[in-house]
Amino acid sequence: MKSLFAICLTLSLLGACSVAPEGVSVHDPYEARNRSVHEFNKNLTGGLGSGESSGPRIPAPISERVIDFADNVALPGVILNNTLQGDLGAAGSNSLRFLINSVFGLFGVFDPSDIIGLEEIDADFGQTLSVWGAPEGAYLELPLIGPSTERDTAGMIVDVLIDPLGTFLNEDQLLVASVGSLAGRVAKIDQVGDTIGDVLNESADSYTQAQLIYLQNRRFEIGAEAAEVADPYADLYGDP
Repeated sequence: MKSLFAICLTLSLLGACSVAPEGVSVHDPYEARNRSVHEFNKNLTGGLGSGESSGPRIPAPISERVIDFADNVALPGVILNNTLQGDLGAAGSNSLRFLINSVFGLFGVFDPSDIIGLEEIDADFGQTLSVWGAPEGAYLELPLIGPSTERDTAGMIVDVLIDPLGTFLNEDQLLVASVGSLAGRVAKIDQVGDTIGDVLNESADSYTQAQLIYLQNRRFEIGAEAAEVADPYADLYGDP
């Protein structure tokens, strides 16, 4: 039933992604609302990048373990999206990575796969929708999450619904996985917090700057023609 709902939702969302007018590189019909949410997110970051910051607040050894666990928990969903995109090589490589890290890395708390050069080949349902031909849709800024698009927002929702972890973990194990994923997101934000703060607090128009960085980086990730940009938001929005 959950899978059927995800399929129906996907079809609905595919039809809901608006198409940018010809010649428009940034489709932003919700700018007023987006700017309001951007100010909320900006205020939420407090003093990040204010000069009073002194780097990450979570000790690196703890942060690394939490992030490794969160990334491993997310891998089944990544593997599913690799498969949906027809990239069976990536699905096989990520499956091996998940097996090694789960067995020899204490369920992903450590990352032995990285030591042997078996890197993650990332994928999410927003990318899957792009492969299937769905338009990018309008630019959105989401509360707490930050920059996104209609297509990527739809992808995040579906990623939660189709996460394979739910099929072989009990409720207690799922709770641990969910808490680990949230903690990993917090740790990643902490690692790049000053950089995000610099973008938000030192740009003449932080909304436009954040929008540009996100869209160029995201388009590069999915293979669209866009210049590669050093993105302070990278990896913060790929996994729900």
